[in-house]
Amino acid sequence: MADTIINIKQVWKEYGNQVVLEKLNLSVQTGEFVSIVGASGCGKTTLLNMLLGTESPSRGSILLDGEPMPTEPNATRGIVFQKYSAFPHLNALENVMLGGEFAASPFLGKVFFKQRKKLQEKALEMLVAVGLGDAATRFPNELSGGMQQRLAIAQALIKEPRILLLDEPFGALDPGIRKDMHQLIRELWKKRGLTVFMITHDLSEGFSLGSRVWVLDKPRIDPQQPERYGAQIVYDIALNTDQVIPKSLQSIINKTAQD
Repeated sequence: MADTIINIKQVWKEYGNQVVLEKLNLSVQTGEFVSIVGASGCGKTTLLNMLLGTESPSRGSILLDGEPMPTEPNATRGIVFQKYSAFPHLNALENVMLGGEFAASPFLGKVFFKQRKKLQEKALEMLVAVGLGDAATRFPNELSGGMQQRLAIAQALIKEPRILLLDEPFGALDPGIRKDMHQLIRELWKKRGLTVFMITHDLSEGFSLGSRVWVLDKPRIDPQQPERYGAQIVYDIALNTDQVIPKSLQSIINKTAQD
């Protein structure tokens, strides 16, 4: 039986008088792939940021392996954004190496001799794993959108995180390239035993990739005070390969499609 890696207990997130998220109570087992869907502005990215550690709950707690979530990002969690994060003056190999260099040498951001050679080998292995082995010496402006997103995934995985956070990573890609990226992320998830949290506006993507889907929405609405209530997980669906999108999600699907 898999161990619980994340526990979310009575979590609220507020900014002043604005309630973004409320009453979140969830647990995630090691190796799950959680797709997070919902309309724009419902707090999906806020939830992801709390899992990353760049934001903290206003109330409640998020536990990692039973301990309070670190208040800053660390090697436990890697993240991939929709916008590419490569440094334009570094080639693909150097971009992937950078995370390891700063971890080993926070002040210089550089390693040398045997340590550098070892890091180069590891970074090249990561590029090969994401299908960029032949593009190691190419610069970001020489890479297609799909290749740049593969590079971003390699950057996120170089520190061997246990948790991978994906913030709409495939939204800007063409359908054909997106299909290839789906296959890649599925393979990496299974081979590396990752626990994955992925935000997506594409419900079919969320259902086809995830082993579990969280649907964020506001079950309580006050027209006079729209910021009074926050979003909750209104559906928590465990998936299998034959799962279809429930008809009861239709109103949320419509709202998501309009954003």
